[in-house]
Amino acid sequence: MGRCVFVTVGTTSFDELISSVTTEENITILQDLGYDKLVLQIGRGTTTLKPYSTTSEFTVDVFRYKPSLAEDLKKADLVISHAGAGSCLEALEEGKPLIAVVNENLMSNHQNELAMQLYKDGHLYYCTCRTLGTTLKTMDLSALKRYEPGHPEIFASFLDKALGLN
Repeated sequence: MGRCVFVTVGTTSFDELISSVTTEENITILQDLGYDKLVLQIGRGTTTLKPYSTTSEFTVDVFRYKPSLAEDLKKADLVISHAGAGSCLEALEEGKPLIAVVNENLMSNHQNELAMQLYKDGHLYYCTCRTLGTTLKTMDLSALKRYEPGHPEIFASFLDKALGLN
């Protein structure tokens, strides 16, 4: 059985992430890393993906929404996600290696603060769409620490502070 990368934008639209992941360069990097399946959850996105040959060597599946992403997360060997709190925590709580991609176009970007803190704590890698390829090439997934859920008050306090509510 091959290795799968699951990409999620949650309920948002983050076409730049989908376009970045699916560049020829990044597909080649993923293949070089041993991945042979890419599953894209594109949400409200409008990106038109170029057709991919679904060969036994590399397949690409695309969908907008599902009632739950739990099954896709379980099957994933690597998750690449927008840096929204819900998507990041869901992947980390599932114990999946995660690259959080910060959307630089958002105003008052709390995603960057969240991703940076989780990176400092050793739980994930983070990048922008422009630096995704470099992150894929240089990441060491074995260095990531398992995220231990169970302290929502700490996370809520962090979010309040990051959003300037505290």
